[in-house]
Amino acid sequence: MTDPTWQKSTYSEEGSACFEIATTSTATHIRDSKTPTGPHITLRPTTWADFVSYAAMVGR
Repeated sequence: MTDPTWQKSTYSEEGSACFEIATTSTATHIRDSKTPTGPHITLRPTTWADFVSYAAMVGR
């Protein structure tokens, strides 16, 4: 398996604290952009979708 391609939020400024995500067909990976070689969280696509829906609802 190849390493996932990580993407930082377009709202993030260079050098600022942010998180990055990498998606595959079977998982969404989340890591701290300040420590790219550190640990990361892996979520099932349905769990990530639930989180994004919840965050959108709370952010209104």
